[in-house]
Amino acid sequence: MALATSAPLLRLQRLTLKGVRDKPRLAGISFAVNHGESVAVIGPNGSGKSTLLRLLIGEWRADRGTIWFDGQRLDALHRAQRARQIALLAQDESADPRLRVEDYVALGRLPYHAPEHGGEDITIIRQSIADVGIGHLCHARLGELSGGERQRAALARAFAQRPRLLLLDEPTNHLDPLARVQLLAAVRRKGIATLTVLHDLTLAPLCAERIIMLHDGKMVCQGTPDRVFNSRYLQDVFGLRSFQLPHPGNGAPLRVFEPALL
Repeated sequence: MALATSAPLLRLQRLTLKGVRDKPRLAGISFAVNHGESVAVIGPNGSGKSTLLRLLIGEWRADRGTIWFDGQRLDALHRAQRARQIALLAQDESADPRLRVEDYVALGRLPYHAPEHGGEDITIIRQSIADVGIGHLCHARLGELSGGERQRAALARAFAQRPRLLLLDEPTNHLDPLARVQLLAAVRRKGIATLTVLHDLTLAPLCAERIIMLHDGKMVCQGTPDRVFNSRYLQDVFGLRSFQLPHPGNGAPLRVFEPALL
């Protein structure tokens, strides 16, 4: 549940980025993420999801519009300041497979200090590893880990940054079903604000209180998972219909999708 606050943590105002032949990659995107709130961004390929993340991490700059972070313009923060506030978990993390897990997670402390880490850093590093459930792999090399374990190590590195906003770009790609649930559960337990880009619509209710739907660079719908998945936009944008059914074992609501033409 999002924490009550007088102002959002992240606020986008009319964010616009031109693409090829002036076709917008993003066109007038405006929304906010509150302190502690979990938000998912969905949309077909080419809808602007990855573009949005690149703007938030400073890889690209918008042609128009403003990104505000805790009342400050995001582009006014230098790289180290931004890295102390915002962490990214990419869908494909590349790192030297010879690195030990503890040393890899320690990279998350670089925005705060020189490469030498003190006692507080070591505590944060080890706690971050424990938070994702791989404390027993502290001294293992990345090349020895499964895909799910490597992704959890990458999440621990993001946690070690102690960010106030966590960006996740398709964080469960290439993971088996159990590893997906474990990773998303670790994120939710942390309780920090998250903005998650997803292709798998069934995961959205597990990782978000609110969903933002993009299409052709525009925001076409936002709201709770029930509101978005019961809206006409699901069929217009994805060609899908959605139903909610009771779980046969425990009665919990299950979200089911099917092509609209069936």
